[in-house]
Amino acid sequence: MPVKKLSVALEDSVADRASEAAERRGLSLSAWLNAAAERALTIEAGLAAVADWEAEHGTFTADELAWADSVLDMMPVR
Repeated sequence: MPVKKLSVALEDSVADRASEAAERRGLSLSAWLNAAAERALTIEAGLAAVADWEAEHGTFTADELAWADSVLDMMPVR
């Protein structure tokens, strides 16, 4: 898979914690940051999809949100 080499700046404490998290998972810092970016992008896309749906259909009701929470509560944590 092609990669783009970048230079990024992180706050010291963030860089330290990210490095520790990568080490715990047996990943390079680059691989860990890539996975974190992928998760953030997935969340961003999901939030945008919800906003689009609500713009067309109206906001979710409290009952719909409670149902969604119950479904998410059943999902395994990764």
